[in-house]
Amino acid sequence: MKKILNKALKTSFSLLLGAFILYIIYKDMDFSKIWASLKEMDMFWFAMTTIAIILSHIIRGLRWKLALEPLNLHPTSSTSINSIFVAYAANLVVPRIGEVSRCVILEQYDKIPFAQSLGTLVTERLIDTLVVILMTTVAVALQWPVFMEFIGKAGIATPGENIGGWIVILLSVTAIAIMLYIFMRKMAFWKKIHSFITRFSEGLLSLTKMKNGWLFVLETLAIWFCYFMQFYLCFFYFPFTENLSFLAGLLLFVAGSIAVVVPTPNGAGPWHFAVISIMVIYGVSSTDASVFAFIVHSTQTLIVAILGIYALIMLQFKKRSTIK
Repeated sequence: MKKILNKALKTSFSLLLGAFILYIIYKDMDFSKIWASLKEMDMFWFAMTTIAIILSHIIRGLRWKLALEPLNLHPTSSTSINSIFVAYAANLVVPRIGEVSRCVILEQYDKIPFAQSLGTLVTERLIDTLVVILMTTVAVALQWPVFMEFIGKAGIATPGENIGGWIVILLSVTAIAIMLYIFMRKMAFWKKIHSFITRFSEGLLSLTKMKNGWLFVLETLAIWFCYFMQFYLCFFYFPFTENLSFLAGLLLFVAGSIAVVVPTPNGAGPWHFAVISIMVIYGVSSTDASVFAFIVHSTQTLIVAILGIYALIMLQFKKRSTIK
């Protein structure tokens, strides 16, 4: 009962935090402008973005299947891919729960031991973290003046009242601190450090055990290319963002990727704040930047949810065919 209550409290906190930050950002927004822009959105580029989202999920599923091979575990490609669809949809409700759900799916449908599949996620996350760090370094280095202006104005030059930005930052930092505190309570500090170093080494060494380690690296690059494209292509939805540069897209992308660390559903709130603030620096009006962030985040969240529902249906079909 206590565990259920704790999960309910965490979920409620996540939803309320995201909703409150969104309220701060959009409380003075004329939503008729969002509707007008939505009707004029270029649907070709929306279709291209959707394809990039689907491809990123498919490749991630195949990469996970590859990571399980050294353990002599061989889930089907369909189950691996569908587990990714479900995981991302689950994260929309409860942040970070997707990692557990995908392992549960592999255990339920392909008899892959939960503990072993969960262990492979260490390698995945380590490699993905290194990619994010590399992309962030490149983006900040190439767009240093914009980055410094964002740091200097964050919380001041933001949509709505000036105090709103400070509130968003304070809430985001507080939420991350609470998340870290909860984690630290479950594990002593030095034990955590030792465990991290050990898993880091084991995770990297596990790549050497793969027969096709080069394929794992290639798939990782493909995943992050798709992630970037599903954001960058959104610039071509509207006339007011179509002239933003590739480098602007890279800085906005990494800023959004970092913002989703805040425990809100799909980064709702902090992601909008980061994207809007930086777009304003690039010369996009506060209103247009707000419209862009709202439509892009909402439509991509909807796509992820639909893919999750699709995957659950496909998994049920697989379950029935297995019983027969």
